[in-house]
Amino acid sequence: MTMAPHPVVQAIIDLSAGAIGGAACVFSGQPLDTAKVKMQTFPTLYRGFVHCVVSTYKQVGVRGLYQGTTPALMANVAENSVLFMSYGFCQQVIRFAAGLHKEAVLSDMQKACAGSVASIFSSLVLCPTELVKCRLQAMYEMEVSGRIAKSQNTVWSVVSSIMRNEGPLGFFQGLTTTIAREVPGYFCFFGAYELCRTGFADYMKCDKDDIGVAPVVFSGGFGGACLWLVVYPMDCVKSRIQVMSMTGKQAGFFKTFVTIARSEGVRALYSGLTPTMVRTFPANGALFLGYEASRKLMMKQFDN
Repeated sequence: MTMAPHPVVQAIIDLSAGAIGGAACVFSGQPLDTAKVKMQTFPTLYRGFVHCVVSTYKQVGVRGLYQGTTPALMANVAENSVLFMSYGFCQQVIRFAAGLHKEAVLSDMQKACAGSVASIFSSLVLCPTELVKCRLQAMYEMEVSGRIAKSQNTVWSVVSSIMRNEGPLGFFQGLTTTIAREVPGYFCFFGAYELCRTGFADYMKCDKDDIGVAPVVFSGGFGGACLWLVVYPMDCVKSRIQVMSMTGKQAGFFKTFVTIARSEGVRALYSGLTPTMVRTFPANGALFLGYEASRKLMMKQFDN
């Protein structure tokens, strides 16, 4: 039996593995994420997902599809580092609460609960970076529609404009919505991922950690698909609040949700779902593959 690393070492391993997974997730899914944010903020501007991608490419070139990659990278690396570190910590809390041994294997539902609680911590890191990312991604449409004056389209210009006009608290616009999205979302995310891995392990008659690359990628994608189907309307409201708050104070989550549903119909809350579902398999597959592979490698180094 291998000895468990010291809790601090374990936390560093989880943090590093989460960061590697987060980076893999961004590089494999950024153009589709850009399409999602544009379609959420301007549901009537584009006929569909392909039209959005093609229009963006024609207007700004490939750079337009990778707009917001720097904050997205910061957001994902920061979020997944904190998420997976907190996930490890929350699993220990659940073991303690259930009166289990420190090394006990948790059920898939217990892991889903741990992921759900861990997402509260990651929301605090995610909200400011996601705010900058969403504003950068929708900047072109905001300028063309005349809602904001033409300005520099860089990470630094967005950050300094938030500091100047809204102060440090401005970075947390949409925090309530982010938490409302993450808690149920990550319950489904980790729950579906673990259930899927269990299914593969039972079918292949092996340990969950030895199911191989393709099943891990599929399980990650399946977890991501379950997350988005559950939380998509909340994410749409969050994108709208974060982008439109460039023009002044935005209404809160509930008021924005009701306004969109009343004036644009329920369909507007699902605008951009296609690129999200297309993106979820490569992006979340890469996230979990990066996380599991690097974590396994680091744990092996520790054992040696």
